[in-house]
Amino acid sequence: MTLFWRSFLLIAALIVVSVAASFQIQRIAEREPRARELAQQAVSVVNLTRAALVNADPVLRRELLIELNEREGIRLYPVTNEEELRPLRPDGRLQRVAARVRAELGDATRFAAARDGMRGFWVSFFIDDDEFWVMLPRERFEADLGLGWIGWGAGLLALALLGAWLIAATLSRPLRALAGAARRVGRGETPEPMAEGGPRELATVTAAFNRMASDLEALERERAMVLAGISHDVRTPLSRLRLALEMSGADPAALQGMSADIDEMDQVVGQFLEFARGDDEPREAQDPAALLAEIGEHYARLGRKVEVRNAAVPPFPFARMALRRAISNLVENALRYAGEPVELDARREGAQVVIEVLDRGPGIPDGETERLKRPFTRLDEARSDRGGAGLGLAIVERVARAHGGHLELAARPGGGLAARLLLSAAA
Repeated sequence: MTLFWRSFLLIAALIVVSVAASFQIQRIAEREPRARELAQQAVSVVNLTRAALVNADPVLRRELLIELNEREGIRLYPVTNEEELRPLRPDGRLQRVAARVRAELGDATRFAAARDGMRGFWVSFFIDDDEFWVMLPRERFEADLGLGWIGWGAGLLALALLGAWLIAATLSRPLRALAGAARRVGRGETPEPMAEGGPRELATVTAAFNRMASDLEALERERAMVLAGISHDVRTPLSRLRLALEMSGADPAALQGMSADIDEMDQVVGQFLEFARGDDEPREAQDPAALLAEIGEHYARLGRKVEVRNAAVPPFPFARMALRRAISNLVENALRYAGEPVELDARREGAQVVIEVLDRGPGIPDGETERLKRPFTRLDEARSDRGGAGLGLAIVERVARAHGGHLELAARPGGGLAARLLLSAAA
């Protein structure tokens, strides 16, 4: 679960629980005053009804009862032996009201929640020896939770969730941007400096990240300058050595061995230069099939068997020289460690372009592929008698990441190795 959703759910739950607790506290706080008020209304109705019946003219008593029913919703019935009563709920609000009414009217007062199926708040009273029931509408004693209250509750809940959303977004947005910048740094890119605003803690973290990214960029520039400078300075004496060997007239066998050593040293220096070279080459929409054909023709002129398959891939933006170096490094590795033939292929897979260098060599042991992508790393059996400084795959991985992709090394069906460059086809 992301930080945004975790924060949103926690804040929303806190707000909802707080609102529910507030309603419950209000309900508990108004329970006794409400019961006292309702009890006073019931006592007043009973006393007024009794007084009206006792003092009214017998001829007008019927009209009085009708008026009480129509205007106040109050009904009056004599107690009978055949009536069916339903008692009040033992834990309801009406029990508290009944206790207060009994304290005012006397212990002989009885109560019921329904009489002969008619619901209401029924209270008994006496006129001389005759007992009567007076029924008050139940609506007077129940909380009004109509559509209006439901609407207000839904609106309050919506505002609470909106507030939780805004708070969570405010917290997660800078962290999401920081995570994206950290991923770019991990891919070897240099992100734009982030705005150092917001809460003090986030501003402190952002400032520290900006300093770290700036220091890493400066360190990378210095390393590239050192590598480029050393490599350039080493190549000059190598050229003099090669010229001196050619003019020395030494034994042909010894001359050939020393010349091979110089070529190997020159190759190592070339890898250093490639690794130190920056990623400033512009990207333009080009045809990758034409690039593969060009590489195939180059190795054909050298007499090496590098086959280019029919690669029909739509043009996409890439840095031509950087990608050429990356593919050439993979081809050189395949020729050096697997031999001929080597096959080149390209295809489009969704939003990616896949360029493959295929061989039929011994492949790479399981668990070694990620390690070999690190600089100055080679397989143990390759260290003693093979050229190179172990930078070839590191260079390829860097180029792939600069193009929004990565290098994938996998076993080829039927034996061998499939080195795949997965590149983003987006501009």
